[in-house]
Amino acid sequence: MKVAVLGAGAIGAYVGAALHRGGTEVHLVARGPHLQAIRAGGVKVLSPRGDWVARTPATGDPAEIGPVDVVFLGLKANSYASCGPLIQPLLHAGTAVVAAQNGIPWWYFHGLPGPYEGRRIESVDPGGEVTRVLSLDRAIGCVVYCSTELESPGLVRHLEGTRFSIGEPAGGRSDRCVEFSEAMIAGGLKCPVEEDLRDDIWIKLLGNAAFNPISALARATMVEIARHQGTRAMIRLMMEETLAIAAAVGSTPDISVDKRIDGAERVGDHKTSMLQDLEKDKPLELDVILAAVVELADLTGTQAPTLRAVHAVADLLSTKIGAVPAGTR
Repeated sequence: MKVAVLGAGAIGAYVGAALHRGGTEVHLVARGPHLQAIRAGGVKVLSPRGDWVARTPATGDPAEIGPVDVVFLGLKANSYASCGPLIQPLLHAGTAVVAAQNGIPWWYFHGLPGPYEGRRIESVDPGGEVTRVLSLDRAIGCVVYCSTELESPGLVRHLEGTRFSIGEPAGGRSDRCVEFSEAMIAGGLKCPVEEDLRDDIWIKLLGNAAFNPISALARATMVEIARHQGTRAMIRLMMEETLAIAAAVGSTPDISVDKRIDGAERVGDHKTSMLQDLEKDKPLELDVILAAVVELADLTGTQAPTLRAVHAVADLLSTKIGAVPAGTR
């Protein structure tokens, strides 16, 4: 199996390094000083589970790689619609795309029996732009339970977690999922093939949809939000509303809201990805993490007043990104 990692940032480079360690032919697509560092010395991984170096091929031009069997997509979801020129050289007729994204994926209703089967979610696939670039039949879902940081060019610090749950939009255990899972496991990662990945999507989204926007609005860490009486109560309301929306589209993840909040508190002084993006003046992943949840509330007629209010304020904040020089706010 030949794999390309498109978007070899903190997560992508970590996955690529693990696949390489397990014996898979893997190529990284990166850019700038990060690409130069990988070419010079490989991907260096620092982890509580042991450090290692993966000297895997890397390029800034996917055409140098050519068609592969699997593209592991490490880009932020808000880059999917514009990634066509990068991903096209990597595709052959049977190439699968493993999309390691946060939030609601563009394929969510693909292959899902019921009243919403085949429906497009405008927030994550506006005008079908993502589907035109990433064919629904190529999609393999991936929910990441892993935390990494790009400490410096070519250097990835693995903080916790090694689980990458994957699954077909239509469910079941396909040969392509099993093959990719085995390659990930050979590299030292956990990669269960889930019969229905949507429950995993909602379990992770339960935290992301609540903590991410609040952390950006309050510029607060996970533990600060969880220990503040007002924001803890708000987070609980947002999670309860998110579970109600999940149930309305047919998912009933078995998870306790209080345990989810307690778990986030134990993470400590961790900045969410949305807060990190805000501090770097990067676009916020608001569409897939929160706007899509509100859209599904509209679709199903589910009341979600707290999610709607937080989304409105966070959406206004997102319009300010890049409006003033970084560091002057």
